[in-house]
This record gives sequence, C-alpha cells and structure tokens, in this order.
Amino acid sequence: MRGLARPALRARWCRLLWVLPARAAASPPPAPGALSSSGALKPFDRRLKRKQKNWAALQAEPAKCDYLREEVGGRIADRVFDISRTFPLALDVGSGRGYIAQHLTKLVVKEKCYYGDFEANSSLPFMNHTETVEKLIQVDIAENALKNAVESEIPTVKVVADEEFLPFKENTFDLVVSSLSLHWVNDLPKAFKEIHQVLKPDGVFIGAMFGGDTLYELRCSLQLAELEREGGFSPHVSPFTAVADLGHLLSRAGFNTLTVVIIKMYGNSDGSVPATFQIYYMIGWKYHESQAKPAQRGSATVSFGDLAKIEGLLKKGKK
Repeated sequence: MRGLARPALRARWCRLLWVLPARAAASPPPAPGALSSSGALKPFDRRLKRKQKNWAALQAEPAKCDYLREEVGGRIADRVFDISRTFPLALDVGSGRGYIAQHLTKLVVKEKCYYGDFEANSSLPFMNHTETVEKLIQVDIAENALKNAVESEIPTVKVVADEEFLPFKENTFDLVVSSLSLHWVNDLPKAFKEIHQVLKPDGVFIGAMFGGDTLYELRCSLQLAELEREGGFSPHVSPFTAVADLGHLLSRAGFNTLTVVIIKMYGNSDGSVPATFQIYYMIGWKYHESQAKPAQRGSATVSFGDLAKIEGLLKKGKK
C-alpha cells in the first residue's frame, strides 16, 4: 500500500479496515503464463497492465475514450439505488478514475410508482429522500488513475492495491461494486472469494464485466487476416468469461441470491467500424440468517397464468 494509501491510514475509522501484516504482505503477481497456487493460468502481466493503465490515465481528454466506462458506471450506480438501504461503507474494486463514484450522489429522490393509469401506494410516497453510500473506498492498481479521479459528492479514500489481493479485513464492507475491471484479473475465482471475504454478512456485491462476445468483429478480422498471411493465428484480444461460468464462479465463492443479466452495446454510427461489447451485470449477496429463503416446491397459491388478469383487476378496483 503505497502513495495514495498512506494518508488514508491517518484516519481512525480507516485504520480498522486493514488486514493483519501476514495477509497484507501478499506475494507479487507472478509472470504471465505461470500458474497460481490454485493452479489457475496467469495470462496477464499485472505489472505491464499497471503501466498501461497509468499511461492511459495521463492522456489528454480522457472523456473521449472513457464513454463506455462512464455509461456502465452509471448503470452500476442505478442498481445500487434500487436497493432501499443505506451503505455506511462501500468498496469500489478497480475504480479507475471513479466511473461509479461520480454517479453515486449523496441524496437520491425516488418518486411514486405508476402502473398504467393506476397509481401504486397512492396514499404514501413510493420512496423518500435517502442516502445511499456514506463512505467509499476506491481501489485500483494504477495510482495515476486514482490521482486523476473525477470528483464525487460522497467522501472517498483512494488505495493503490491489486484486485486479486484486497488489503482489508474480513466482514468490513456493506457494499462492494466493480465496473469493467475484473476481466483483466488472472484468477477470477480468487478475486470473487476476496470480494466475498471483505463483505459483511448480508452485504451485496454489484459488478459488471465484459462477456464472451465482446469485440468479436475485431477478433474475427484478426484471425482471418493472420490465416491468410501466416497460415495460422494466435490470440490478440483478451479472453473473456462465458455467462455459463459466471454464476457458477459466484456461487462457488459463497454468494447467494444471484442475478446475472447480459446486455449488448453496439457502436456503429457515421460509417465507423462496428464493435460489440457484451456486458454481464451481476448481483450476489453474502449469506445472513435474516435473508428471505425460497418457499418449498408446490407451496404456491397463485398461478402464473393469472398474471395476465392483474391489469383488469386493478382497473376494476379503481372504479
């Protein structure tokens, strides 16, 4: 924990976050192609990735290149707002320049909810002004990204650390978020376990990462060109996780009540080259005995076939 992490240690509330020295002194990331202690292949050179991210953070007019990260960061924030609770302490894993934090306004206004011409809960406001995140710890491997982070309305503390070696105690955070960072870690199962470990019971993880169809146009073009010229091809684009594996990895890390959503975003305007970005949005909760449990099979009292009748019933009730 260097540079930006040191000033944070002066705050009394923040000193309670750090792990014991034995765990904090994690071994440096191995060279690409090596195997981790769990047997996972290490395709990425994390030292080189840190240099690349530091270089990118110093480029002029970063907003011209960060539009996708800012869009996804806003969608992560929307999912945080959907949970009607206050998070006293949150962690942003791979925060970069604060793509999520800039959307986490201190006060959120949620208005009444309407279904067609029927006003739900008409006698009471649907939701009032509410605080979402009180404090946010931003973690990234690149110090330049943290130094050039966008300002946020909520208090933040910046820590230089690797996403695979989170330097925090167990059961520390009420919320962990991550946006478009985890596809570059070498050991994704370990990263999910680290996130689960630092969450408090009944804490929630909300993340987004690139999926398997991302940049398939670029991959196909490179493969065809190399086949034509060289008679074979080698990978030139980072590998991505398949959606079939994501839920299993989250479950294996200890998360429950899982939700995984696939969204595709396309860029193809003004004659530009099209590019596909497949993004997985995921939500997982750390177990707590107060959480709702699924009902027993066969205990339902209402048929899904009756759902089509709801609109008619609501109109009759209004009359």
